[in-house]
Amino acid sequence: MTVVKIMPCLDMKNGRVVKGIHFVDLKDAGDPVENAAFYQREGADELAMLDIAATLENRKTRLEWVKSVSSVIKIPLTVGGGISSLEDIDLLLAAGANNVSMNSAAVKRPDLVKEAVKKFGSARITVAVDARRNKVMPSGFELVVSGGTLPVGKDAIAWAKECEARGAGVILPTSMDGDGTQAGYDLEFTRAIADAVKVPVVASGGAGKLHDFFDAVKDGGASILLAASVFHYRILSIRQVKECLRGKGVSVLL
Repeated sequence: MTVVKIMPCLDMKNGRVVKGIHFVDLKDAGDPVENAAFYQREGADELAMLDIAATLENRKTRLEWVKSVSSVIKIPLTVGGGISSLEDIDLLLAAGANNVSMNSAAVKRPDLVKEAVKKFGSARITVAVDARRNKVMPSGFELVVSGGTLPVGKDAIAWAKECEARGAGVILPTSMDGDGTQAGYDLEFTRAIADAVKVPVVASGGAGKLHDFFDAVKDGGASILLAASVFHYRILSIRQVKECLRGKGVSVLL
């Protein structure tokens, strides 16, 4: 049985954790180091840290943020935002990241995925697939980049399959329609990705209630459950989520 993992996410801007709805209307959600240490104590299996403004501001991920967060945790840390070269990945891994998540740069130059996998190994390379509904696309989901601001006219499910073919070890889909809403994961989108690839899929965007996490496993086919708002604002604890999942027969690490 697949062990399902819980992954809190630190969306970063100006050195602080922030959270918005549909990637806008950002509100402060605390200090990243304090949050990281808290989530490890709470029982998080992994941690994500996304520099959400890096691509929009045409800069690299702030290495000092990665160093400070990685210094207080032992669980795996996935870092994303502004990654556009093998050198960027090298620097992030040296700063304490265990894995990297690439998005816009991979869409712009798909060979980057293959090159990164060849140099660093599949397990270290996650590709984030941000999408929004568009009936023109074969799957009904259009790929968007630049922090969800720019549609690219490409089918999101086809792109996820292409990334897997290029060696990506994890696919992290986020629905622009659900991000930050606490209205539940976009199960249709998550399941479409999970059915299209064999690598682990991260459910992301919209978790608000305990049953959302179970639905992401049962109906969405996800094996890693990423959430931000519900954990940052202490609406739910990681232990509550894990106990709920275990009570429903899902294998988790307690």
